[in-house]
Amino acid sequence: WLKPFWFAPPEFCCCPFRCAPSDSGPMPRVKAYELRSKTSKELLTELDEQKAELAQLRVAKVSGGAASKLAKIKIVRKAIARILTVYNQKQKADARKACKGKKYVPLDLRPKKTRAIRRALKTEQKFMKTPRQKTKASNFPMRRFAVTM
Repeated sequence: WLKPFWFAPPEFCCCPFRCAPSDSGPMPRVKAYELRSKTSKELLTELDEQKAELAQLRVAKVSGGAASKLAKIKIVRKAIARILTVYNQKQKADARKACKGKKYVPLDLRPKKTRAIRRALKTEQKFMKTPRQKTKASNFPMRRFAVTM
């Protein structure tokens, strides 16, 4: 059976967060702007560290760890999400740079818009004229009248 969350063995401190003596205060949040300055390899190493920490916290949760460790799970999960988001943004930006100026762009880098807009004619296609329309327009131009209404 699981112990109630307010139960704290004597080896933990008496603060409301029930932190262990080895616990070194609240964990600093990972900031996205700090992550953007790192390289992809640094991001991946940090991601591995965060995942390892999450695994430890989950083990602590199962074995009845401190409430502070349980609260830390959410922080670590959000940190992992931030790292992955920044990493994926970097990957997409690199892919955009690589295919810039090329004739064909990968589907996931093209503008999404809507299906109807993507299938609609481009403006130059919309106003194109057939050879017959062009000759008719040149042979029979609009008449100009001196009197205007």
